[in-house]
This record gives sequence, C-alpha cells and structure tokens, in this order.
Amino acid sequence: MELSNLKPAVGSVTRKTRIGRGPGSGKGGTSTRGHKGAKSRSGYSRKIGFEGGQMPLQRRVPKFGFKNINRVEYKAINLSDLETLAEARGLEKIGLDELRAAGFVNRRQLVKILAKGSLTRKLAVEANAFSAAAEKAIVEAGGTVAKI
Repeated sequence: MELSNLKPAVGSVTRKTRIGRGPGSGKGGTSTRGHKGAKSRSGYSRKIGFEGGQMPLQRRVPKFGFKNINRVEYKAINLSDLETLAEARGLEKIGLDELRAAGFVNRRQLVKILAKGSLTRKLAVEANAFSAAAEKAIVEAGGTVAKI
C-alpha cells in the first residue's frame, strides 16, 4: 500500500443530495420541506423557547422578587465557634487562614463574625466584617478586632 493507491472506505463518501431540481429527481416540488407551515418557508429560523404558538414556559411562569447583583454574601461565624476553635487548637489569633484550616470557610468566602455565644478568651480576631455586638464582646474580653 502506498500513498498513490489510498482510497476512502466503500460507502463513506457520498455525493450531496441535490434538492429542488425538478420532479424527475424525486426531490423536487416541495424540496423535502413538506407542505405549508413556517418550516416550509425560506428564511425560517425557530425562536428560542418557541412552542408552536402555545404560550411559552418563560411567559407562563409567574415572575416575582428581586435579585440584587451588588449583594455581598458573608459566611457567618459565631463567637461560640471562635471560642471552641481557640480551645481545641490553643490559638491566640484567629484569622481567615485558621478558619480555612478548621474547615469553616473555603478560600473564596468572605467572613463575618456574629455575636451568638460568649467569648471568655483574649483573642485577636481578623475577618472581613463584624457585627457591632461581636466587636464589642471581643474587645470586652480583652481581644482585638482587625477588618480585612
């Protein structure tokens, strides 16, 4: 076998069907498009979501609410969680790295410290946001607050 005598497999190469070339071809007349209707016309392209004239789903389903595209979502961490984490690992400073290592947050989440629970230890806490009550509780326990 050489490059000069290579051929495609039998039946793999076929000629393009020529439609609309008269009744003798068997593909004349309606040119395989059937009779009447939008699909038989030239220039037809189906619109996305079109359901044949039936009221489309996106118009049948009621719309309500509002989604703010500027919303900033925080992962809430309570003071009680900080207390147990500091106790378990013997920490003086808790930042995003410590919270990630403990599995509280992933690397893309922003953290907000909330005031649920109590804090008895002196901790240096570093987070993206704090509630006013949480900030007050940390400072009263002798700790410090740092916003990132």
